[in-house]
Amino acid sequence: QVQLVESGGGLVQAGGSLRLSCAASGLTFGAYMMGWFRQAPGKEREFVSAIKSSGSTYYSDSVKGRFTISRDNVKNTVYLQMNSLKPEDTAVYYCGAARRGLWVGRRNEYDYWGQGTQVTVSS
Repeated sequence: QVQLVESGGGLVQAGGSLRLSCAASGLTFGAYMMGWFRQAPGKEREFVSAIKSSGSTYYSDSVKGRFTISRDNVKNTVYLQMNSLKPEDTAVYYCGAARRGLWVGRRNEYDYWGQGTQVTVSS
């Protein structure tokens, strides 16, 4: 059974930092592209960042320069380091895993999803 479990969300003041983790099990982790998406109330789920099996990284314009994605293929975990957080970063953050990994920002590219973790940034 494939499981993706996010953790690390919480309440933080604007300008602060959080590190999200996504622990994967039940899949060959190193063969998957891993991505982060987020969804705010009343909004569509939007692409945040992705990292391919090759190590190539991708970011949405809204988080570029503030967020850093990384992966540990021994721990089967992908991370999202979020710095200089803004109130508009408030959302539920979801971890996804994609075997094909051809279109990093497309939701239907991802085969598995975690349950999400809430990030709230206060002003």
